[in-house]
Amino acid sequence: MKVHEYQARDLLTSAGIPVNDSRMVQSVDDAESAAKELFHSGAKLVVIKAQVHAGGRGKAGFVKLVNTPAEARDAAKFMLSNRMVSPQTGPEGLEVKRLIVVSGVDIEKEYYLAITTDRANNTNTMIASAEGGVEIEHVAETNPDAIRKMPLHPLLGLQPHQARELAFMLGFKGKQVGQTVKIMMKLAALFINTDASLAEINPLILTPPTSDHPDGQVLAIDAKFSFDDNALFRHKDIAAMFDAAEENPAEMRANKFGLSYVALDGNIGCLVNGAGLAMSTMDIIKLYGGEPANFLDVGGSATEEAVKEAFDIILSDDKVQGVLVNIFGGIMECDKIARGIVGAAKSIGFKVPLVVRLEGTNVNAARVILEEAMSDIPMMQTATDIADAARKVSEAVAA
Repeated sequence: MKVHEYQARDLLTSAGIPVNDSRMVQSVDDAESAAKELFHSGAKLVVIKAQVHAGGRGKAGFVKLVNTPAEARDAAKFMLSNRMVSPQTGPEGLEVKRLIVVSGVDIEKEYYLAITTDRANNTNTMIASAEGGVEIEHVAETNPDAIRKMPLHPLLGLQPHQARELAFMLGFKGKQVGQTVKIMMKLAALFINTDASLAEINPLILTPPTSDHPDGQVLAIDAKFSFDDNALFRHKDIAAMFDAAEENPAEMRANKFGLSYVALDGNIGCLVNGAGLAMSTMDIIKLYGGEPANFLDVGGSATEEAVKEAFDIILSDDKVQGVLVNIFGGIMECDKIARGIVGAAKSIGFKVPLVVRLEGTNVNAARVILEEAMSDIPMMQTATDIADAARKVSEAVAA
């Protein structure tokens, strides 16, 4: 589960990590009022940022620097009345419903700091770089030596000496080191305590020296968090941050029926039981020249109603020109899938080719059900194995 930047800022603040002042707003009037408050409190510059679960906001024009409340109003009006289109949103873009109005700060240097799970080493790992403010993937590609990694102990977490070592690696000096170590330690604790899968500060910044902070001040001015869905039952406060409007409607609909669904860009819909089999099915479709339109795992105990819903979700995608059903019945009973297919044909109708491959529990009964329904479902054909099924559906779509 992802959260918005304003929510991530609240989490940082709750953990004692310093952030610059900000307000979340949902209207043009509130954006103007928030900007007035920040300018009145001493801000020389204010930043307006769209709150969406996608990157590329700045290049898309949805992060704007403003010098007056009137400019803040204009920026908010633009963002709340236009869809944000970036490489991460697709051409349809995303509707912007929330903004944050942030107090600008002077920046001497930007850094990157994050914690995520390093699956290659089976540890949670802190990642840091002295090249912040840009995509870490770009840094990894162009200058991999600029990325520092520090594994967290599985029981003790990040240790102070590790944080100090990282701070020195990044080039912090004097009192900057102590500030940075505190932020690292608090971020590590927050990551563990919330069952996060990603806790990212980008950029972490160092301000120029002032009379109050002769060595400068280390602040988090942008943040991103993702959380393990399976652990949300332990964190009701975080679960309450979920914004359904930012998710794919079909994926949300599938979730209500216990279906795992992810929309893709292809034209062959997939209905499979088991994540591994679903991934293999998509690979074999591509092997035979097709392109999968989705990942859809109905699980091992789906009901006939859930199977019908799965078909409805698949066929609601206008890109789908054919459907492949690949079921290996272990816990799942093939005859239940077969009845679900027949039921879906009656209630939804199949206007695109449908190829069905079934094996396992009650497969003979399932084949009888499908055979008897052939006359009512003229677009359906059966397959002997997964390769045969992938070939048939790919050929039918290409025809």
